Amino acid sequence: MPTSVSIDVGSYTIKAIQAKKLKPLTIDRTVEVFNPVGTAMPTDDVAVEKLSKVIDTMFTDHSLGRTDVRLSLPEHVVSTKIISIPVLNDAELASAINWQAEQHIPIPLDELSLEYQVLNRPQNRNDKNAQMRVLLVGVRKQVIDKYLDVFLRIGIEPSLLETNVLSVFRAMQPKQDDPTTLVVHMGAATTDMFVVHEGELRFVYTYGSGGQVLSRTIEQAIQLDSKQAEQYKRTYGIDPNQLGGKIREVLLPILRLTTLEMQKTMQFFVTLAPGETVKRVLLSGGASQLPGYVQYVTEQLGVEVLMSSPFNAVSGEIPANNQAAFSVCTGLLMREL
Repeated sequence: MPTSVSIDVGSYTIKAIQAKKLKPLTIDRTVEVFNPVGTAMPTDDVAVEKLSKVIDTMFTDHSLGRTDVRLSLPEHVVSTKIISIPVLNDAELASAINWQAEQHIPIPLDELSLEYQVLNRPQNRNDKNAQMRVLLVGVRKQVIDKYLDVFLRIGIEPSLLETNVLSVFRAMQPKQDDPTTLVVHMGAATTDMFVVHEGELRFVYTYGSGGQVLSRTIEQAIQLDSKQAEQYKRTYGIDPNQLGGKIREVLLPILRLTTLEMQKTMQFFVTLAPGETVKRVLLSGGASQLPGYVQYVTEQLGVEVLMSSPFNAVSGEIPANNQAAFSVCTGLLMREL
């Protein structure tokens, strides 16, 4: 039976899922290994070689297939924009897309790898006020070349490359009648936020702080080594009943800043869609699983807060714990080539 493997390279851990190409998707195994290189996107040959060896060992140790391998790109190396333009057909849009990219993507065209997708196209082109919404995703060619080199060195030619946000968006299985949702995907280095309205991606924002900042804060405040700090974070989180609330007190100043970014994102959406409001928050990513965090965000934002369940629509060997960390991998596997 043919299988696919999805890879989410994070700066702290590397996640992978192997699944059979069935409906529903059938999971063979999930894998999470420590990333000793400390970066998701290597910028020099030494880091490329180190990361390549780590991934090669992961594939060998866990018997992962090397034919259909799907990769994610962290949002901090990508420029993602959702633009509104007059209604164009596909041919007209293809002719105009480079000009649009020049206006909205801060990367020179000769250095740019660009993908685009029509999110919404009104049927009535005769309405002069009608606008279509288009997703632009741009990344420097040099960044992609370095990243692909990590895999090409170990005989893997990836079949798909997609940004984290698009994968998480697919994993949440949005529906048109869902309440307007702010999705907050908390990784080790950054936190990606995006609003989904009427089942459509409407706004994307990346905040430059994630789980590693929380771990380092614990490490410095309580004089722990990095592994102990990570364990304390995952075990005690911001539960006021754990360790007399000591870890909570250490982490709350950082988490308040993240919550403020959530509020700003929700408020900005209102400027894009007057009369609409964000009605719920969906937390995703490994760092979002802090004990007590769902309750804290609920209290701060005053809306329903849920934890993502990326394995809802799949079967097979589903992990009992840490499920939200695999949202990117699951979304990659749900995409048809």
